[in-house]
Amino acid sequence: MSEPARRPLPPGLRPETLAVRTALAPSAHGENSEALFLTTAYVQSDAETSARKFSNSEDFTYSRTSNPTVRSLEARLAALEGTEAAIATSTGMSAILLLAMGVLKAGDHVVCSRSVFGSTINLFVKEFGKFGVETSFVSQTDLDEWRAAVRPSTKLFFAETPTNPLTEVCDIRALADIAHGAGAILAVDNTYSTPALQRPADMGADIVMHSATKYMDGQGRVMAGALCGPNRWIRDVFGPILRTVGMTLAPFNAWVVLKGLETMSLRMKAQSEQTLAVARWLEARPEVARVYYPALPSHPQHDLAMRQQSGQGGAVLSFELKGDTPEASRAAAFHVIDSTQVVSIATNLGDTKTIITHPATTSHGRLTEAQRQAAGIGQGLIRLAVGLEHVDDICDDLARGLSTLKNS
Repeated sequence: MSEPARRPLPPGLRPETLAVRTALAPSAHGENSEALFLTTAYVQSDAETSARKFSNSEDFTYSRTSNPTVRSLEARLAALEGTEAAIATSTGMSAILLLAMGVLKAGDHVVCSRSVFGSTINLFVKEFGKFGVETSFVSQTDLDEWRAAVRPSTKLFFAETPTNPLTEVCDIRALADIAHGAGAILAVDNTYSTPALQRPADMGADIVMHSATKYMDGQGRVMAGALCGPNRWIRDVFGPILRTVGMTLAPFNAWVVLKGLETMSLRMKAQSEQTLAVARWLEARPEVARVYYPALPSHPQHDLAMRQQSGQGGAVLSFELKGDTPEASRAAAFHVIDSTQVVSIATNLGDTKTIITHPATTSHGRLTEAQRQAAGIGQGLIRLAVGLEHVDDICDDLARGLSTLKNS
């Protein structure tokens, strides 16, 4: 069987095209959709070839170290983020673990936004702390706090933007300048925006991290994570660690995310439009004290977000209910959540189905009360990851609980 023509992609293609076309060359069968390689090992023609391939991390020998389907996903992620390379991991949290294992050692110091995902806070404080790594948590938006936190041992700045769940936005370029001036690197969690809206590397970030479980998959099917950046980090530092410790992404999961990336730009645009409509509706509700969403003019970093995020707010908002006490606020939040009949009560985001959750008892439930307060996570806060249902049905579903709060 003759091999199909392997035409190289021309330079200058736009992200929507890269999300569909970037992958390894097809096999001799000429498949148009990327193949799913479900194999643990790869047969070698002879011992000498086997020895040569095992000494070259780019060759396929064993699927803990490399797999064609996973490699296609990594190539596509790097193309979308505009970086030299990418490395896929089993989950988003394992991507942060891989980042730390490659960048940090005992005695090193991290400066991190205090508004990041609750598990990220726990990973830096509880797990990295066991190995002598110290972390200082600072305001997401106060550049002076980032500067003041720098020590001679500072090696890493870590931020997510927008944050989970309050959608705070950091100035990526300014943070990169501060980090580089201190001899550190900046890593940015781009899960919320994805490269469909925002490319942190274009603004100076050294490493871009993803929970591909979310909008990259887009339908709540599989777990995946990734780091994107220059070869000197991705291939030379993180690659050998991943091959040793085995936080490898399964080929099936990689294939699912590959398919999700093909529609990511369309979904992100549609879900951003839906979320803005819901946010405006919530701002007009008398039961709601505040809505957190970057595309609203009321958002403190609205102008910055619109510059960094291609004029889109993303698909996640949070809103705070009115309440005289934490207990009353929590009861009100539970009532609104429990009154829904359409949206899903879950802790994920990035699905085509709208998901509602109570951050103080779920994503940030394992933090101390002091940590939750520092992160701005109140008992009356509700996070909504808006999907692709009709926007009026989403608002009607929220109204079931909001309109009956006084009687709850």
